Amino acid sequence: MRLALAQINPVVGDIRGNGSLIEEGIEQARRRGVDAVVFPELSVCGYPPRDLLLREGFVGACAAEAKRIGTTRTEGLTVVLGVPLPLNTPSVGGVGRISNSLVVYRDNEQLAYYDKRLLPTYDVFDEDRYFTPGDRAVVVEIAGVRVGLAICEDLWKGEDAGFSSAYDGAGDPIAELAAAGARMVVVPSASPFVSGKGRRHREILRQHATRHRMTMASVNQVGGNDDLIFDGHSCVIGPDGAVLAAAKGWDEQLLVLDSDATRMGEMPDPLLGAESEALMFEALVLGVRDYCGKTGFGKAVIGLSGGIDSALTAVIAARALGAENVLGVAMPGPYSSGHSLEDARELASLLGIGFVVAPIGPARAGIGQTLDGVFGSLGERRLGERLPDLADENLQSRLRGSMIMAVSNRTGAIVLTTGNKSELAVGYCTLYGDMNGGLAVLSDVPKTRVYALSRWINAHAGEAGFGCPPIPERTISKPPSAELAPDQKDSDSLPEYDVLDEIVDRFVERRQSPARIVAETGFDKETVRRICRLIDRNEYKRRQMATGLKVTHVAFGPGRRMPIARGEFDPVFTPES
Repeated sequence: MRLALAQINPVVGDIRGNGSLIEEGIEQARRRGVDAVVFPELSVCGYPPRDLLLREGFVGACAAEAKRIGTTRTEGLTVVLGVPLPLNTPSVGGVGRISNSLVVYRDNEQLAYYDKRLLPTYDVFDEDRYFTPGDRAVVVEIAGVRVGLAICEDLWKGEDAGFSSAYDGAGDPIAELAAAGARMVVVPSASPFVSGKGRRHREILRQHATRHRMTMASVNQVGGNDDLIFDGHSCVIGPDGAVLAAAKGWDEQLLVLDSDATRMGEMPDPLLGAESEALMFEALVLGVRDYCGKTGFGKAVIGLSGGIDSALTAVIAARALGAENVLGVAMPGPYSSGHSLEDARELASLLGIGFVVAPIGPARAGIGQTLDGVFGSLGERRLGERLPDLADENLQSRLRGSMIMAVSNRTGAIVLTTGNKSELAVGYCTLYGDMNGGLAVLSDVPKTRVYALSRWINAHAGEAGFGCPPIPERTISKPPSAELAPDQKDSDSLPEYDVLDEIVDRFVERRQSPARIVAETGFDKETVRRICRLIDRNEYKRRQMATGLKVTHVAFGPGRRMPIARGEFDPVFTPES
């Protein structure tokens, strides 16, 4: 059998547009002489459709589009499409039951359908909210080969994310397909990128293949949809665990598996051969490109401080949108160092992006005069009379936020915010100031990883898409500072970032208690306790931040649902501890 995996980039909700993508994939497959072509999970509507599934007529329109394609475009080959389908069962609360399904067409007739059996409800997934699980294994014959159908979580069972216990007592869909005589399983997926997850996916595929002595073919969606980034990297694993075919990541591709692939030995795998920093960089670039492209923004504006976060954000934006579509705005204030403006200007020059300078001093003086009158009537000290002055520091940040949003309004460019995960975790950011913007590019990238990514980009400039190292060396080497007070450094308020990021990783991503963090790291007890409290207390800020791109297992976003108004929960620090 000659099989094609169509790794496409659908737009959520664009049913006809996605239908056209599918038709193009079918025609490519037909020209390649394949027996069957398989598209990703929910490829007709795009993933994740979220509450679009509850909108009247949406699921019916998806089903109609799948039927249109299947009954008019499948002559001479087998086509497997992912689509939500209405179930012929009573409605619940006025909403009809829906399945996350595959439909199989051949020669313009429906051959079979399959309903996803394991529905993930953890992290960013909420499929139990929308779908009714299937209850049967489905095997179809294609060119003399018995092919089983599965969808994403049917294969992973939460193992890649540490949620396998969610399926205790549930059947194993892959084992049931093997028992039904399948010699190959095709697995349409919409599996978001997470740093380090790709290798685990390959291991799970390999385990199924060798355990059941059958070929596993996984086709993954590619592209960015809101906070989620899908990397593609579709692949086929043979019964002996060898990679028979592997697609490149980050782009659309028709991956074709030849019938004699098992005799050709293991093929190179772009996913396994890539460095982790290269994968994260490509993920962020794709996330920015598709978020802007799918929401109608062709240009971006970034506040350039001369620091590492804004530099990395600008680099990603230039690669994603083209340097000619990126504007950097330097907004020096009373405590900005001379080298900060120099570094921002040099970065813009190296990248070839637009650059303007907009000092905030005059605006601060004018607003400060008004505020001093208000403070005087309240019996409070004047702005900046005694340092440190939080009101003065936040005012500077909010002036910058207002100015960058005004530039956005005038030019139509989206504002890309520059804050990293470490800062957002502890609230080292200003509401309506540096948090202003439409997309938080680095919101899931810890500060230590920001430095690692920046060094990787400079060391691999050509691979990253640049003619020379784009980030000024001083930007990487100088101590980080918000420069909102004289001689200010991040370390005045926070532990060193290697310590802070370890605490954030353990408390947020691994969900460890403060006591366990102290026991396993040897970090100062009060430092750990203070940071964990800051993480909890700043949920209100994160709830108001721009949409952030997810690249770790637990991001600050839809997958982490913490209450804002709550009592303090710290039972692990008992007196005897």
